[in-house]
Amino acid sequence: MWQALWLLLAGLCLAWPGAASAQAVLPVPALSARVIDQTGTLDAGQVAALTARLEALEQAKGSQVVVLMVPSTAPEDIASYANRVANEWKIGRREVGDGVLLIVAKDDRKLRIEVAKTLEGAIPDLAAKRIIDGAISPGFRRGDFGGGLLAGVEQIAALISGEALPEPAQSRAR
Repeated sequence: MWQALWLLLAGLCLAWPGAASAQAVLPVPALSARVIDQTGTLDAGQVAALTARLEALEQAKGSQVVVLMVPSTAPEDIASYANRVANEWKIGRREVGDGVLLIVAKDDRKLRIEVAKTLEGAIPDLAAKRIIDGAISPGFRRGDFGGGLLAGVEQIAALISGEALPEPAQSRAR
């Protein structure tokens, strides 16, 4: 009897840590494009317009900006998820550290601009909040997600353009 009780208790102890980790974090998607919409919100024209603007910024300044739309970041908050994505993707030039991640958790109604070290002076947290509140969110409230994102990307690009960064490589080895 005691042995059966002991085995039951041991089984519960082994199962308990598994229950705590049952709510796994959202996997980081593959970095497959400059605009990744996992919500199906943006149409092809909006994705093309955003992609063209991000390509132009990269050609002019060398900085990389990626837009990621996910339904939710649960169980993580958006800051933790954005940090994990940015660390895994390593956006921007490695030797410069000039990448930016604009992440939207649509169902959570949360946005975040994650900025690499070198651009923290150009896009501090206060500037990122102003971009979200003044450019992106008004478009979202109108139901114009593509327009809101493009307005935000334009403001990010303007801040990056004012930053003294190394020239982008004109031709890349393939």
